Amino acid sequence: MILAAEKGDITTIIGGIAPNWGPFGTLGNEARVMIEVVMAIAILLCLGIAVWGAAKQRIGATALRDTFSAEQGKGLIVAGLTGVFIIGSLGTVFTIVYGMAV
Repeated sequence: MILAAEKGDITTIIGGIAPNWGPFGTLGNEARVMIEVVMAIAILLCLGIAVWGAAKQRIGATALRDTFSAEQGKGLIVAGLTGVFIIGSLGTVFTIVYGMAV
């Protein structure tokens, strides 16, 4: 344990726990950047849906006393946060599935 700590640094530790690209390992840097940009846009869209749902729930529950709008807001919050979780874990899921197939 001490020998490993002497030779390594923080990049060794972080690089060891970060998922590799799995099936996308042979892609070029431009393709990886495009995949990351698409995933970032999708995460921002899902977060926007969750924020819109929170606003809809708050406005529907207090100002308008509209229970239907409040329930729609709850659904949008759950959908947005679920989308963020799924998109955020796609790299890990692809790596696991690819590793199991190899």
